[in-house]
Amino acid sequence: MSIDVVILAAGQGSRMRSQKPKVLHELAGKPMVRHVIESAMKAFSSPRLHVVVGHGADQVQAALSDLPINFAHQHEQRGTGHAVSQTLEALGNGPVVVLYGDVPMIQAPTLSALVERVDEQHMALLTVTMANPHGYGRIVRNDQGQAVAIVEQKDASAEQLEIGECNTGILAATGDQLRRWLPALSSDNAQGEYYLTDIIAMAASEGIEVATAEPALVSEVQGVNDRVQLSALERIHQSHEAERLMREGASLADPKRLDVRGELSVGQDVFIDVGCIFEGRVHLGNGVHVGPYSIIRDASIGDATRIEAHSMVEGSETAGDNAIGPFARLRPGTRLEKKARIGNFVETKKAHVGEGSKINHLSYIGDATLGKGVNIGAGTITCNYDGVNKHRTEVGHNVFIGSNSALVAPVTIGDGATVAAGSTVTDTVEDQALAIARARQINKQGWTPPHRK
Repeated sequence: MSIDVVILAAGQGSRMRSQKPKVLHELAGKPMVRHVIESAMKAFSSPRLHVVVGHGADQVQAALSDLPINFAHQHEQRGTGHAVSQTLEALGNGPVVVLYGDVPMIQAPTLSALVERVDEQHMALLTVTMANPHGYGRIVRNDQGQAVAIVEQKDASAEQLEIGECNTGILAATGDQLRRWLPALSSDNAQGEYYLTDIIAMAASEGIEVATAEPALVSEVQGVNDRVQLSALERIHQSHEAERLMREGASLADPKRLDVRGELSVGQDVFIDVGCIFEGRVHLGNGVHVGPYSIIRDASIGDATRIEAHSMVEGSETAGDNAIGPFARLRPGTRLEKKARIGNFVETKKAHVGEGSKINHLSYIGDATLGKGVNIGAGTITCNYDGVNKHRTEVGHNVFIGSNSALVAPVTIGDGATVAAGSTVTDTVEDQALAIARARQINKQGWTPPHRK
């Protein structure tokens, strides 16, 4: 069954005090509207996506340019009913779900359950019961308990204001139903707008039953009007992530000081210290230890690896039983084989570090392949860039590179070779050879050092 998903994203969001459209403000490192789209795509198989844009339309379209979306323009802000009507020509006859780009925590199971209730004789409405319903439209039911209308806060009577069941704005109907009802909407209300919610009364008048459902959590339907509300949802989202991780086998030093900004999966007996940030797709294997204030982005960390404090691992992979940091940076394209070690203030990029190899201090290793059992001395760098092109450094097995050496790529260091400290290596070093590439020391007796005048 083909399903249309309409997402309203045309509002200005003036209370955000921002040049950026409200729906592009980020929750867990991702624009709010993208959270909504991803939930819809999880709930339905190949839905047709329609995003209604208005203020900042170019920015919204650019941010979602990688997705198969039909963008509809609402040039005048005349209410939610008017917004949905901009998509009518593109809708099919089957179920249509209306969502909101600033309600980012809606979940796929909630949407699936809602759509199941929709057919020619039924539409569906997502409601929520709140202790303090101020600001929400109220659900009006008849004597048989059927939902027959929604009354907005500003239009509600004193009796209706006492109703605790509220409208979330999220609903589902067929395309045929919407084509009948939306053109008949009236703007005769306190706001002078075309309310989408008025179609509930139209459905009731036609004898079409309005089925209602509630989300598992109130946070699923909480909208964002300002940065304070966005911050509150961020903490709710992160608390859900922390709870999930602990149930899956991770211990968190402080669940309130965790930020997951993507997809994080964990094995058993993982430990995550305070202040860590996980972005993109990250996997932590069994027994991984992540030290405080580390950032891991788009990486796979093998079993029993220890990442010490203030390290950054991006676009990298470790085979397991590795030691990283503190204050280490693994840049994209780094692969550590088992038992390889990256120490403090070491940076790697497009580096394949062999089993048991060590780069322990103050070094840069980029565009390089290191064999097994290599020792890189402190202060060593691979000079991989000639100002135009990048070149590779190839280091064989069981090589010892002395401190403060510069390996000028392209260059090859053979198996078992040794490079003396302070060398600048520009030519191939054969297997088992000792390379000494430094100027002869000269001592000048009686030399007078510079002094202040």
